[in-house]
Amino acid sequence: MSESATSFDKPFEKPARPVAAPLPYAGIRVVEFTHMVMGPTCGMLLGDLGAEVIKVEPVRGDDTRRLIGSGSGFFPTFNRNKKSIALDLKKPEGIEAALRLIATADVVSENFKPGTMQKLGLDYERLRERHPRLVYVSHKGFLPGPYDHRTALDEVVQMMGGLAYMTGRSGDPLRAGTSVNDIMGGMFGAIGAMAALRQRELTGVGCEVQSALFENNVFLVAQHMMQFAATGRAADPMPSRISAWGVYDVFTVKDGEQIFLSAVSDKQWAIFCKAFGLEEMLADPRLASNNDRVRAREWMMPILRSHLAGFSAAELSAVFEKNELPFAPITKPQELFDDPHLNATGGLAPVRMNDGSESKIPLAPFTLGGERPGIRLQPPLLGEHTRALLREVGYDDAEIAALEKADIVKAYQGD
Repeated sequence: MSESATSFDKPFEKPARPVAAPLPYAGIRVVEFTHMVMGPTCGMLLGDLGAEVIKVEPVRGDDTRRLIGSGSGFFPTFNRNKKSIALDLKKPEGIEAALRLIATADVVSENFKPGTMQKLGLDYERLRERHPRLVYVSHKGFLPGPYDHRTALDEVVQMMGGLAYMTGRSGDPLRAGTSVNDIMGGMFGAIGAMAALRQRELTGVGCEVQSALFENNVFLVAQHMMQFAATGRAADPMPSRISAWGVYDVFTVKDGEQIFLSAVSDKQWAIFCKAFGLEEMLADPRLASNNDRVRAREWMMPILRSHLAGFSAAELSAVFEKNELPFAPITKPQELFDDPHLNATGGLAPVRMNDGSESKIPLAPFTLGGERPGIRLQPPLLGEHTRALLREVGYDDAEIAALEKADIVKAYQGD
């Protein structure tokens, strides 16, 4: 990352939109040993909710600071509302600094390969002997069992967990278009941490929370498993599935534009037919109910596609919106920066990118007291908080300077 002077050289001190009440996890300290997406998502959500989240990075920095291609947005996306301390955990002095931080923490979060934290002496079994109130969140590929030795990635578990099969065409498994298991696995890690903190209020002791990619993926495809349990018929991949709804499709319309249109209830079907002059279809007894229309899709859909082909996507949107029917433009991710709803409701906030430039980023998709939890701290510069945090846990300036000289810690030079 460039260390040239920018308006983002120091983190923002105020949220993008002020929250009237104290955030629910204010006063909770989280020390995270995480990288990539899953673990950082957990810390980001806890940070969004007010926790002080300390990101422990190697002295070279989290690898996502340097990724290109589809990973180039990982760091600013999943590391807001955090502080950064850079430690060399391969050296005893770095471990000692980490242990001092952990002694001040309510939550430790990690997503290293199985056995890594144990080798470092930072596993739950050892830490709970010193800190029985500690909540310890492990993000792994698999929960304990026959697979737990395997190295997992989002795409790996999508393939083995049925999601890629359901997303792609028959014979052509396709991963979902975002890191669904990493992000949701981090969400469940955060939910587990919240539950464990509540349990600690009741019992006085902490516990270990485990969240895993594979089990998360299975949770996602449970509806398809249960479809088989209920019907005895295997679910077809989404592109070739038998839809549950009569009209629930992407339509190609005027000038080759595409739009998703649906009419999922009998009431919506009637409104749809009347809006587009399809009274004959509305009166057709073969199309009387949604299930009838599902059975008739083979001959019904070509008629609808031909009838709507002359409309523009904007014209169809206007009619569907006026009649309160479900519809959606086919939107590319980059077009969301200009989405009028997101911009009008404060759903996007300024964020510092890896190179120091500014962009906008979606905030957490919920409100507290009518406000979206905002950005209190920008994604940290590498080692931005190293010196302050070391001083807080008892290191004096001479000791910090010695650790820096030995490359055991790294501090941001603009500090």
